[in-house]
Amino acid sequence: FGIASDETFVITTTNRKEITEDNFSELVQDGVTLYLLQSVDQVLPLATKERIDFLPHYDTLVKSGMYEYYASEGQNPLPFALAELIDNSLSATSRNTGIRSIQIKLLFDDSQGKPAVAVIDNGSGMTSKQLNNWAVYRLSKFTRQGDFESDHSGYVRPLPVPRSLNSDISYFGVGGKQAVFFVGQSARMISKPAESQDVHELVLSKEDF
Repeated sequence: FGIASDETFVITTTNRKEITEDNFSELVQDGVTLYLLQSVDQVLPLATKERIDFLPHYDTLVKSGMYEYYASEGQNPLPFALAELIDNSLSATSRNTGIRSIQIKLLFDDSQGKPAVAVIDNGSGMTSKQLNNWAVYRLSKFTRQGDFESDHSGYVRPLPVPRSLNSDISYFGVGGKQAVFFVGQSARMISKPAESQDVHELVLSKEDF
């Protein structure tokens, strides 16, 4: 790696957990992406890419929304799809100590790319592993363990409250992706954990598949 003998360095996960002799077997698994840095909190000099592998055929992902929402017993399915997307923001902002800000924007300016639905919030943000987990089809919020942590860490199912949203819509870990591919043909998620300087981006595209 071109490291001089008098230089110090650390090896970390993309969540900035330093690899040590004690945690090596726990954190270093097949396919994991590692950083070689001068210090754990070093600013990354350029963007990095991480490959995400999962087993289902891409049709399972990109067509699931159509099958799910067209089976909604004759109701207009679009509000249900939007509710799934908003649920991510409700969950992310549920522990905010200040204002909870959730914006829904419909973007139709062709000069900025294809039309899109944008959901923006000021929630806790997701680490790279949490974003990875979101990409994996049918990874329930209850089974995301260890370094592959959930964005619902310490999740306790809320009590049902009449006429309110309680962020328990996407119960089995498929709703968000079904909603995305019902509304459109690609998903782009940009997230910065509140306690981190790193910004993580995930793109799922029917065209790329």
